Amino acid sequence: MFDSHSCKYNIFDAHLHGVNFIQQTDGFNTLLREMDKARVEKCVVFGLPVVKQWSEWENEEPTYYLADESRCYYYSLTDAIIARAYMDLNTEDQNRIIPLICGFSPVDRYAIKHIEWMASLYPGIFKGIGEILCRHDDLSNLTYGQPARINHKALFPIFDFAAQYQLSVLVHQNATSIGRSNQLTYTDEVIEMLDRFPNTRLVWAHCGVSRRVKIEKLHEVIDRLLCKYNNLYVDYSWLVFDNYICPDGKPDPNWIEMTEKHSDRICIGSDIFGHFESLAEGLARYTPFLDCLSKETCDRVCMLNAEKLYASAPTI
Repeated sequence: MFDSHSCKYNIFDAHLHGVNFIQQTDGFNTLLREMDKARVEKCVVFGLPVVKQWSEWENEEPTYYLADESRCYYYSLTDAIIARAYMDLNTEDQNRIIPLICGFSPVDRYAIKHIEWMASLYPGIFKGIGEILCRHDDLSNLTYGQPARINHKALFPIFDFAAQYQLSVLVHQNATSIGRSNQLTYTDEVIEMLDRFPNTRLVWAHCGVSRRVKIEKLHEVIDRLLCKYNNLYVDYSWLVFDNYICPDGKPDPNWIEMTEKHSDRICIGSDIFGHFESLAEGLARYTPFLDCLSKETCDRVCMLNAEKLYASAPTI
């Protein structure tokens, strides 16, 4: 039965973390029940490549990366958690879940080995790579090691691997830094990746936006890049939707026009993590925006593009 507060459209959720920042999860059976309530037919699910450390000086257990000033570290077991949960499902339910690999450090040149190991340990399960966490907000500063970026050499063999196996790669990479509004400080790194790997499908999470990242006329930036690069896709998830696309619940006409123009390059996602009770309510936010789209565009954004990018991809 649908939740009364669910989105009025059937959705392929293209961005959902199966665990939270301490690798806890409600489990896939709970996820599937919430998907039914939220009109979500299928869901792209991945872990979180970092885990929040509970430092000795903190009395309260943190469950989110911003809960306190303790650091985060890379955690490869996240992929096994997702794989094992997937394997426990029956075939019908497995067909609704599309797992991705994410549990590696983007600045470790051995990262490609992790992907190969996961494919060997859990064959026939994973259908893509991501969400790779590169330039971020406070998370970049809280994570041990050098700052991750999309054009780091450690990711080059991963992008080649994705092209070879026709897999999509979902990457979080801020378009600019928190202190440099409108300068697109880190966008050149995305452009370098797109130029260097023209056969790799990149899905740019949140259109390059996170907390306190401010870019005037972001829709024009995304439009230019989508026009130039056929291998670029974006997802409308997290803060880009609330802050740019549909602020205060009112769809921005510029984003409606841009979405119609690039209707085959955009998907939507809830970007919830570990706990799934908010799925229906979160996706219901999209209804006013989707109401403004043509039926063809709405079908693509809600379902067909994610199907092409993820569900139709070969397993590794």
